[in-house]
Amino acid sequence: MGIASAGAANLLSMHPASAAKSDEIRPFHVDISKAALVDLRERLKATRWPDRETVADPSQGVQLATLQQLARYWETNHDWRKVEVRLNALPQFISEIDGLAIHFIHVRSKHDNALPMIVTHGWPGSIIEQMKIIDPLTNPTAHGASASDAFHLVIPSLPGHGFSGKPAAPGWTPVSIARAWATLMQRLGYTRYVAQGGDWGNAASEVMALQQPPGLLGIHTNMAATVPADVSKALSVGGPPPAGLSTDEKHAWDQLDDFYKHGLAYAQEMSNRPQTLYGIADSPVGLAAWMLDHDIRSYRMISRVFDGKTEGLTCDDVLDNVTLYWLTNTGISSARLYWDTAQISTGGGFFDVRGVKIPVAVSAFPDEIYAAPRSWAERAYAELIYYNKPDKGGHFAAWEQPALFSSEVRAAFRSLRQSI
Repeated sequence: MGIASAGAANLLSMHPASAAKSDEIRPFHVDISKAALVDLRERLKATRWPDRETVADPSQGVQLATLQQLARYWETNHDWRKVEVRLNALPQFISEIDGLAIHFIHVRSKHDNALPMIVTHGWPGSIIEQMKIIDPLTNPTAHGASASDAFHLVIPSLPGHGFSGKPAAPGWTPVSIARAWATLMQRLGYTRYVAQGGDWGNAASEVMALQQPPGLLGIHTNMAATVPADVSKALSVGGPPPAGLSTDEKHAWDQLDDFYKHGLAYAQEMSNRPQTLYGIADSPVGLAAWMLDHDIRSYRMISRVFDGKTEGLTCDDVLDNVTLYWLTNTGISSARLYWDTAQISTGGGFFDVRGVKIPVAVSAFPDEIYAAPRSWAERAYAELIYYNKPDKGGHFAAWEQPALFSSEVRAAFRSLRQSI
């Protein structure tokens, strides 16, 4: 199934079952129209820029110089067709689940006894985040690892994101997404599998763990929800940290305190008024700025990238992802995940302990929104089977550090493989 134009992705949710059984799995092919790409470049040329920020740091938001460097590269250097070639080299599919067309990549390993794993991206991410880890995890012997560490990979696009359908009514939250992912794995014939995720991908994976669908053996997270109740309460009221925190716990507190005080503007807007963000549907530069302003460490890394520094990501990496959002017009539809989830929230924080009982593995990357301390992870997860603090990596760990991330995932589930 192809995408003929920037707006055609909407047809996936408008007509999800045309001439097909609702549980059918259909091949998917990306083919963005030339007109959509021409329109993008014309909009980039016509950008009306604001005045420069009045401070010398990013405290007022994404800085003008960074966005102008990004826009120049986007207009003159970035090639979406190269992304299409890479995507179309992978097995992609669409299947309707609970009335919505779900897009996913499905790559099976050639190795016997490979462990099936569903990997979920977050916001402002997409399946672009996971493309670099596909070969290392499905073909480990080509990357210095053992055949016994192989995975079959299922990488879906969240509802309202990428090539998945856009919900036409409220209700798609980590709870419904987790159920849909279990349905997808069952539909693919996997009777034993694991789940992995960060950001919203962690929320979906942890909720799957709470739901305990048949066959789910354990989860791995690179953005764990481990914050103790007393810490969460103090953060929510802007109070001082609880007494007695260890060095690692105090570092996590400092990271979270800074994020809650200075980094939550995007989440507050999308949780309360996502439909108001018309600018990100009309202006590619507006969309890019909105997506870059996620967390300060990721933003600073991306700023260095467009300033010519060598980082975990390249200019093309960043724009591959932003362009996917632009061409599928999913800026606002993806934002509604925050609004829908806020409607069922009981007032707890995103990083609060959920009470997961099945096996959990944690990789605490240092430049994540917060690096979960081992002590918190041990208290949060009744069966913590793996914990490690890699030397580098941030919020988009699989994208930034694919070799290190792949090594983490292999190690995370090694003990679990031995027990099944």
